[in-house]
Amino acid sequence: MEQFEILLGKENPLLKSVTERGFTVPSEIQLKSIPEILKGRDVIAGASTGSGKTLAFAAGLIKNTKKDFGVQTLVLTPTRELAEQISTELLDFSRHKDLDVVAIYGGVPINPQMRRLSDADIVVGTPGRILDHIQRNSIDLSRVNTLVLDEADRMLDMGFRDDVEMIISYCPGKRQTLLFSATISQDIALLAKHHMKDPLEISAEPHVDPSKLEQVYYDVGDNLKYSLLMHLIENEKSKLVMIFCNTRRNVDFVANNLKFMGVDALPIHGGFSQEKRTRILENFNSNKAHVLVCTDVAARGLDIKGVSHVYNYDIPPSKEEYIHRIGRTARAGKEGKVINILASRDYDNFSNLRQGDFNIVLEETPYVQRVRIRWMPERKDERFARRRSMDHHGVRNHRNSHDNSRRFGDSRSRDSGNRDNDRRDDNRGRRDNDNRGQGRSGGDRRDSGRSSGGFSRGRNDDRGSRGGDGRRSFGGRDNSRSRDGGRSRSSGSRDSRGSSGGNRSFGGRDNRRSNSNNRSSGRRY
Repeated sequence: MEQFEILLGKENPLLKSVTERGFTVPSEIQLKSIPEILKGRDVIAGASTGSGKTLAFAAGLIKNTKKDFGVQTLVLTPTRELAEQISTELLDFSRHKDLDVVAIYGGVPINPQMRRLSDADIVVGTPGRILDHIQRNSIDLSRVNTLVLDEADRMLDMGFRDDVEMIISYCPGKRQTLLFSATISQDIALLAKHHMKDPLEISAEPHVDPSKLEQVYYDVGDNLKYSLLMHLIENEKSKLVMIFCNTRRNVDFVANNLKFMGVDALPIHGGFSQEKRTRILENFNSNKAHVLVCTDVAARGLDIKGVSHVYNYDIPPSKEEYIHRIGRTARAGKEGKVINILASRDYDNFSNLRQGDFNIVLEETPYVQRVRIRWMPERKDERFARRRSMDHHGVRNHRNSHDNSRRFGDSRSRDSGNRDNDRRDDNRGRRDNDNRGQGRSGGDRRDSGRSSGGFSRGRNDDRGSRGGDGRRSFGGRDNSRSRDGGRSRSSGSRDSRGSSGGNRSFGGRDNRRSNSNNRSSGRRY
């Protein structure tokens, strides 16, 4: 407590809130940034989620904000959840000054926000919705003295650069600007150069304890990807689990099939309404479910405590996103484990990770019992056929409909002003695995007609596959493919029902192709 008293000053209204919440020792980012922030300097802080950065910038903005003097502080965040989380924290930190903190984001009606903005002292919001309010003249930024750009790297990655630039242009030139980012890229440096005055750059060590973090990867055939995930979840001793996918489609696929197997899994991505996303997070944080399946955007900025395992069902396309994912576990001196599940479509992304300073160890694939795939996302052609089967009154023609292609969790906001549907969630196909072999179904394609659980749709086979034999070294190539119709003649070829006898180590290519006559019409994961 004494350290916070020295750090904040006895007269800072934030000190009492800090004392009541039981904070005793400042984090590294707080120790380094708060003195400079209180001096009024512009600060660029390299800090990840869970590092204590909200309290760091709260120290300055609470001090500089007056009651009933208009919007004096603007905090920009990339996601709805982060906006809600930060506003809740700031409201608590500022309660002894009785400041009015308003969260502004898309996915909810805009009119209630417009009414609340008339009394706001501090606004926390996503760029798209803030711009909507600017255009409606429902927010006045002319009195802003403190601008905070939180998760700035993510905002730029999501395509919010132009929105951020536009919003800044409505703020007074004479202000304090605080930029917080997990990584300080060239884009961040350029943004700072244009909109900050002689900023002080501060960095803090990752909140994750590397000595407590175990990182492994499994290299499996496309037909075993989901089955291996199910096997590991059943056999790993875990508490809270986060499973990351690169697309909404894969989030729905994984979460629904886990639930069919009795796993209390919850999906979350930008396709859900804000109300539903909030409810899901509340259930996860209250331990009503212990598995959260999510995209990067939906999980970004959420400070979820007690995560013991992070699974990368899809390998992220960049080292920065991998850092964000693994930062969910091994916190506060507790042990954590990151498990990467590689199939052929993940090789390119994993090659990028291998260039980073990550100690990711290859694990021998255990015996995996193939799991039946019970739910598949709807493809565009199926969705089109289903819509064609509707009559003019909107009644489905059941003779032509696909009963096994039900949608899950694709609710959409009815608010026409919503511009913050986490733009990158579902459109990341420009950069991620979807363009590298995943296909329109969002799942694993390379295995001819078999799901990652080893099944075509409607097929039930209890065969398992052992993956530790016959691994090829990284970068190797199997040229066992014959040239007469594509049928493999090698002794190691898989039969029409079973899996490959051996697992490939990362980077190897399996050029064996099944006979076109044996192809199943089912989609594959």
